[in-house]
Amino acid sequence: MAARTIHPNPTQSQKTLYQSGLNLINRFVYTLRRYTVVYAALWKASLTREIMFKVNFLLWVVVELVWFGLQVAFVSVLYLHTEEIGSWTKWQVMLLVGVAQFIQQIFQALFLINCANLSDLVRTGKLDFVLLMPVNSRFLVSLRQVDPSSLVNALVALGVMGYALAQLHIKITVANLALFLMLCTVGILIHYSLMFILGAVSFWMTRSEGLVWVYYNMFQIARLPDEAFRGVMKVIFTFVVPMLLVANVPTRTLAHTLHSPLYLLLMLGCALVCFWASSLVWKSAIKRYSSASS
Repeated sequence: MAARTIHPNPTQSQKTLYQSGLNLINRFVYTLRRYTVVYAALWKASLTREIMFKVNFLLWVVVELVWFGLQVAFVSVLYLHTEEIGSWTKWQVMLLVGVAQFIQQIFQALFLINCANLSDLVRTGKLDFVLLMPVNSRFLVSLRQVDPSSLVNALVALGVMGYALAQLHIKITVANLALFLMLCTVGILIHYSLMFILGAVSFWMTRSEGLVWVYYNMFQIARLPDEAFRGVMKVIFTFVVPMLLVANVPTRTLAHTLHSPLYLLLMLGCALVCFWASSLVWKSAIKRYSSASS
């Protein structure tokens, strides 16, 4: 006769733990769905605004394309009489320029205008309406507007990257692509966190948008090979303002020239520290904020 298997009844603590886990998952799914709906509405509003100003949309696309084209042309001229500069070949640098442009354009599409306008929200008192909304205030401040024209230019950057990879005879695997996209996301997070901190300075200074645009102009450093910097400047642009990590590490990952995983950890660590610092600054800023109408 086969032995009977006895299934012990779960204890009360196990039931409680299971229910707590289930409630946590349900709450997460509800919150995710709620914020997805909100963000979709913000996208719709931004697209509607761009449709109303088609000329402005097309103008910005053309301006960015011309500027990007000049950078590509500069690299081509630079390598007319040489095969390598340092350890970087022409098409490796072209890949770097494409990666830097891609990251910058995605950042511009999602975050730039919002970080730049934070000073105006504080100065005019429009932040009051944001704080009254039944959603996370930082979420709204950071993502309330979208710039679709930058997404068009991001696609062009992808085209340049693809052509450079073809010239380098590099085949991208799924794992390599996934790592690259993760690093691009980390790079965008670094840009966002640092620019958000500069935008939040407006809680202490009446106008801080100048600081935001100073940082934006420093984006050009990300397009340069890390070997172009030495000594103090390399330390500053690697650890203090990690511009060199943002595009160089993803590029080296694609080009198979990243010789140490420490750079991956360094980039991830910088992103976490920058985001943590931006959270502290935001909490401190909100605590001291007083309405413009008060």
